[in-house]
Amino acid sequence: MADPRIDVSIEHKNLPIEPQDGKVHPNTCPSCDSHYREDELEQNLRVCPQCGYHFPVRARARIEQLVDGGMFEEEAAELRSEDPLGFFDLRPYPERLAEAEVSTGLGDAMTIGRAAIEEQACELAVMDFAFMGGSMGSVVGEKLSRACEGAVERNVPLVTVTASGGARMQEGILSLMQLPKTVCAIEDLRDARCGFISVMTHPTTAGVLASFASLGDVMIAEPGALLAFTGPRVVQQTTREKLPDDFGLAESNLRFGHLDAIVKRSELRPFLGRVLRLFSNAE
Repeated sequence: MADPRIDVSIEHKNLPIEPQDGKVHPNTCPSCDSHYREDELEQNLRVCPQCGYHFPVRARARIEQLVDGGMFEEEAAELRSEDPLGFFDLRPYPERLAEAEVSTGLGDAMTIGRAAIEEQACELAVMDFAFMGGSMGSVVGEKLSRACEGAVERNVPLVTVTASGGARMQEGILSLMQLPKTVCAIEDLRDARCGFISVMTHPTTAGVLASFASLGDVMIAEPGALLAFTGPRVVQQTTREKLPDDFGLAESNLRFGHLDAIVKRSELRPFLGRVLRLFSNAE
């Protein structure tokens, strides 16, 4: 007999709004089909209380979850992507950028700044998948480089939280050049003996995984996050082989030694605080 599905919304008068055009309501858990009001999810850090599924988190919300109250000073907020290639698919690239900025309130897919987590100073860089799939273009590469420079200047560790589909195709080779650029920035950080903690969330794939996200001194991920250069569907179609059910997921990466730990969202802030204190005590 199948496990019973629990609809927690029956305890409340305010049921989720019925989906339109056949789309699933965004506050419906894709794992157990439980429904939640927005305030219920926010109170639980956007994690399903029934099955533990981790809903996506926007960059601003992630920063609020991690940093001490008010202890975040954003940097390089003025940077904006340009369109040097005059790229046009179904719509011009500048139009897509403007739409993403309006819908997210962000200048690009990464937000960086000075922060304190559990009273430990650090440089924080958080990606937002809602901004063009968290794709890495020239601005994301520049922001990551500036975050590394800021960490070196203040002699503090760097913490990154990634969520990305990879390089931004609208910037062509300029986007691909961000891979070596970010790798070199992390190398400069390491030469300065500043710690680097990489937190990977769903999904962290392609160019971001193949560059700075995989270079952390401490590598952690959220449960169930997809961490793979290419998604399982593409790999299966290419190899024509049956893949394991957990292919590319955080649990598989941990089993093969690619991660140091899988940390639940409710435990992420104290976990980062402990690691930051270890780096501080090592100086």
